[in-house]
Amino acid sequence: MVRLVLRRLAWTGPLLFVVSVLCFLLISLVPGDPARTVLGPLAPPEQVEALHRQMGLDRPLTVQYLSWLADAVHGDLGRSVSTGTAVAPLIASRLAPTVSLILLTTLTVGVVGTALGVLSAVRGGPLGRLVDVASVVGLAVPGFWLALVLITWLAVRWRLFPATGYVPFGESPVGWLRSLALPVTATSLAAVTAVAKQTRDAMLDVLSRDFVRVMQANGLSTRSIVYRHALRTAAVPVVALLGVISASLLGATVLIENIFGLPGLGSGAALAAAQHDIPVLQGAVVCYTLIVVAIGLLADLAQAWLDPRVGAR
Repeated sequence: MVRLVLRRLAWTGPLLFVVSVLCFLLISLVPGDPARTVLGPLAPPEQVEALHRQMGLDRPLTVQYLSWLADAVHGDLGRSVSTGTAVAPLIASRLAPTVSLILLTTLTVGVVGTALGVLSAVRGGPLGRLVDVASVVGLAVPGFWLALVLITWLAVRWRLFPATGYVPFGESPVGWLRSLALPVTATSLAAVTAVAKQTRDAMLDVLSRDFVRVMQANGLSTRSIVYRHALRTAAVPVVALLGVISASLLGATVLIENIFGLPGLGSGAALAAAQHDIPVLQGAVVCYTLIVVAIGLLADLAQAWLDPRVGAR
């Protein structure tokens, strides 16, 4: 287990370096001028050039990146072009909504999807066919469309949940849950059906193995066989899928946070891209990379706990 953690952490530094280089190069290719964004389209060229020199944009890209990297190693991600505030505190202030959305969505997907998959595998029949149909429907329904439907019915018409905004957990746990209920529901649909399908297939495979027949012959109850033995074995591929889903949610947060007005990393990155705010966008990408590394590490640890052979590889 320790070797697994060290191996994953050893890749973190090179991964961050590669991602930051690619992000810096791609951002530099995007049309737009940060100095012109700050000063406005009618600013005289002399002021634009002066701001270029002040921001260091007149230097070669290699020098700009190395300067940013030297500061980033010491925790300084620069300052926002549009607001002038430090990027690191700005990213930290937007981290809680995004992490809350990812954690609640992953928990919802894991619990609901696993429960549906186990029930359909054990009972079979119409419930199994329903899971198959729901998996196709869930993948076909766009998340943004479902988000708009939820806002129309549950926020505007029935006023059960707020349509936009975010309430910090420390301010009100109930308000925190209500502010994330609709975003989590809109993000979870496709993932729940995918996990249910994966769980059902894995459970059917495990329940057909010889050790299950031996336990049945020895008189063990169906509940004990399913929940104490079969589910642990079937959970290994399910946990791997949950890790992939959690990482993919980072892309979905950009759209969902903008629809529901959540002040998270996704909406901040979208705003920074529109304003050509390179330091904020670069900091958001680095933060996203760290979250993906953390998710992958947690998924690997969970798989190693369920199956020690995973940690030995």
